[in-house]
Amino acid sequence: QVQLVEYGGGLVQAGGSLRLSCSASGFTFSTSNMGWFRQAPGKERESVARFIVSGRVPYYASSVKGRFTISRDNAKNTVYLQMNGLQPEDTAVYYCGVTIRGVEYWGQGTQVTVSS
Repeated sequence: QVQLVEYGGGLVQAGGSLRLSCSASGFTFSTSNMGWFRQAPGKERESVARFIVSGRVPYYASSVKGRFTISRDNAKNTVYLQMNGLQPEDTAVYYCGVTIRGVEYWGQGTQVTVSS
């Protein structure tokens, strides 16, 4: 079955960096439109960065463009999110996710906290 496991969250000061990883299994990873999402307290889950066009093209939310980079290693079935220039408003639980044949799958989430 589909499994997604995130790693790499933590506490960082404003202006700092973190790298999140998501290990995937149970589906054809190489052409999947994997993505990173986040949910802050009291807010809806939002897309941060994701692959489109059968997993080939990265797409970013305007709030993170230029600061975050999504990448993937198809040999390791892993997708990454490099987050630079973190700000307190980036504080949230970060999830990796994928939609397969119309069904959404999510990891368990990893907390990212940015202190001012």
